[in-house]
Amino acid sequence: MVRPHVLLVTFPAQGHLNPLLTFAKTLVRNGIEVTFSTGLYAQQRIAKAAGDVTNDITFTAFSDDGCKPNEDHDQYMKEIRNRSSNTIRKTILSSAEQGRPVTCLVYSLLLPWAAAVAREMHVPSALLWIQPTTVLDIYYYYFNGYGKEITNSSDDPSWKIQLPRLPLLAKRDLPSFVLPPSSDHKVFALSTCKEHLETLDAETKPKVLVNSFDALEPDALKAIEHYELIGIGPLIPSAFLGGEDPSDKSIGGDLFHQSEDYVQWLNSKPDSSVVYLSFGTLLRLPKVQLEEIAKGLLECGRPFLWVIRAKENPEEEKEDDKLSCLEELEKLGKIVPWCSQLDVLTHPSVGCFVTHCGWNSTLECISCGVPMVAFPFWADQGTNARLIQDVWRTGLRVKPREDGTVESDEIKRCIETLMDDGEKCRELRENARKWKNAAREAMQEDGSSTKNLKAFVQELGDFH
Repeated sequence: MVRPHVLLVTFPAQGHLNPLLTFAKTLVRNGIEVTFSTGLYAQQRIAKAAGDVTNDITFTAFSDDGCKPNEDHDQYMKEIRNRSSNTIRKTILSSAEQGRPVTCLVYSLLLPWAAAVAREMHVPSALLWIQPTTVLDIYYYYFNGYGKEITNSSDDPSWKIQLPRLPLLAKRDLPSFVLPPSSDHKVFALSTCKEHLETLDAETKPKVLVNSFDALEPDALKAIEHYELIGIGPLIPSAFLGGEDPSDKSIGGDLFHQSEDYVQWLNSKPDSSVVYLSFGTLLRLPKVQLEEIAKGLLECGRPFLWVIRAKENPEEEKEDDKLSCLEELEKLGKIVPWCSQLDVLTHPSVGCFVTHCGWNSTLECISCGVPMVAFPFWADQGTNARLIQDVWRTGLRVKPREDGTVESDEIKRCIETLMDDGEKCRELRENARKWKNAAREAMQEDGSSTKNLKAFVQELGDFH
């Protein structure tokens, strides 16, 4: 029998690479041969950061030289589509010639055309959805009967929508891409989601692997009858889930930076005393919001670790960009341009996480049992914040003023509630511990995600 061989294709962005690399290693542990395809620059960074961890994975890159997402987004995506499609075809053909045919192609968000190439090459495919199942369901309903109601949603603050098998959702709880007003970015994101769904609808009972787990989203995973939604998460290195493979930690951090001086600082702080703040790899907060966060931290008076990413081009840094109270802040806490988030979230000194609610950050926080201050901005983050505060009850969502800015008093309110050891604090911490245990159980040998993945792997073997 031919050994099953999975070709993983992923968009070359940090938020896509980390869960896909973890998935690749999980497949290898299950006896599957894995070929990993992404942009050349991203692959080079993976090789540098992850080293020996990826020795048992074959890499094949598509060129992303000369195309930059910030210059012409449409042209960039057109280039990615053409180049990745050609690489997929070549990989499938060369693998077959070498007697190790690709059994299944698994592709991630933003690459719906990969499935069309797989179909053309007569290879089964599956989407790996790296946002919560609830968000996939919302997009599905948007394009299947609820789009007009959502688009025409009024400015009435009491407006809500009840979608089948999902929590009652207010306007701010919906993915930002389905809400007016439209921008070029929103139009692109929504059209890509539509293409994803159309690609799936062209198949009979298509498989969608989801970076979530059965206990976390039991109803959402059953919401779309036409799809087989399969929870296989959390896709976090096993070393951070009580696993026994410490080499996994190498793929748990940011593939584009390395530094660890902040760990010694954390070591010097009491248990559950530090406020950790990070807003992801893409978001650049406006100066007025940074100043409000800084003021809130000073008013709290608690030690903090705050990730403020430096601009890619240091020459763009201006004197005006610096925080007005930087000296006071540095006496109280530590500001860093990068940290290994999982190392921080598993550190005993960390008491809460102020997060933009990106799905990787949310799922990492759930898996580490840390309460959250939900500070969403766009995309799926508003939905994630709704789930954090009202469904899983592991955090509090900030209330912005009308212009979207969150004031220092509100930031202080949320942080203090999570850190003051009052009744609400104890309730949120207990819920956080509960979900941490549930996440670990899902990934154990007899856990739901492990069983789901093994069933998927078994089907791969049945193809040959």
